[in-house]
Amino acid sequence: MRRMQHPAMNPPLLTADLPGVGGRIRTRDEDFEVEEVPSYEPCGTGEHLYLWVEKRGIAPEHFARTLAQRLGTHPNNVGTAGLKDRHAVTRQWVSVPKECEPRVKQADGDGIRVLRTGLHTNKLKPGHLRGNRFRILVRGATGDASAILERVRAHGLPNFYGPQRFGRDGSTVELGFKCLAGTAPRRLRPFVFRFALSAVQSMLFNDYLSRRMRDGLMRTVLEGDVLSRYPVGGMFVATDVAAEQARLDARETVPAGPMFGKKTFPAAGAAAAREAAVLSDNRLSPASFGGFGKLVMGTRRHNLVYLDDLTAEREPDGLRLSFTLPAGSYATVLLAEVMKCPLEPEDEPTDESEEE
Repeated sequence: MRRMQHPAMNPPLLTADLPGVGGRIRTRDEDFEVEEVPSYEPCGTGEHLYLWVEKRGIAPEHFARTLAQRLGTHPNNVGTAGLKDRHAVTRQWVSVPKECEPRVKQADGDGIRVLRTGLHTNKLKPGHLRGNRFRILVRGATGDASAILERVRAHGLPNFYGPQRFGRDGSTVELGFKCLAGTAPRRLRPFVFRFALSAVQSMLFNDYLSRRMRDGLMRTVLEGDVLSRYPVGGMFVATDVAAEQARLDARETVPAGPMFGKKTFPAAGAAAAREAAVLSDNRLSPASFGGFGKLVMGTRRHNLVYLDDLTAEREPDGLRLSFTLPAGSYATVLLAEVMKCPLEPEDEPTDESEEE
């Protein structure tokens, strides 16, 4: 079996027993709205000008360059907390040097519009956001999605990586395995090399979480599990399983699966054995991630996320979904649950603007 056909790229559904509503997305840019939930607002003083920008139909890898050109600065001076879809209407904060303020009106046009501005003390950097709010129209959707939404609200959404993380037909993961093995083509751009390695980490996480779901363990604490306080907080290893199960049920904590690397926070006991099996079954070991400097240090990712504001409204053209996801979670994972039909993924960014 070729690695790029790995089943983790098509993970199981929480609502597989419930019929989907079908339909299609991204017929028009305005069908897919994304608004950033920032970690903080501009404080009103400082050497960095924050722009609350609406864009549509612009690829994220071209956005910073376009904005920099219009404002007369270098693309490296443009800061963003996260990347936003091309085929969508998106709103987000962008930071530029304060010296750009007299030219702000030049930023407007051809899919870009500055809605408001503010000053702040630091440049925006990747990760400076809490999440994203979505309003997505599923055109042509039929049937009732209420049972699907009720289950997702009650149990949480499996925090899988979406298919766009792996490249067309898994090509990015395939390249990442070659990078790990030292057989990748020479002269790969640093960004491509880094992104391919992270795609393998993402696929391995999906594999790990898929196994837990298939074994009925998505909401079960195992001895030795790494848990994280929810929605944010430190990590620790579960020793008193019964007590930690009660905390998970109360939404105080969630299990945190491995983003494998040379310094991944270690699990113990039964949980560690399950994680080791994911590596060995993919012909890898902890040593596979050595020798890459800081590129694959390893971390942990929440196994599930809660969508307490998830709603759906019937419109003449289809079904409008509204919900908020934390940073790093994928709307396509929820859409797969609701629609139950193949999605044409947005391509991930292809240059140095990528956020992870």
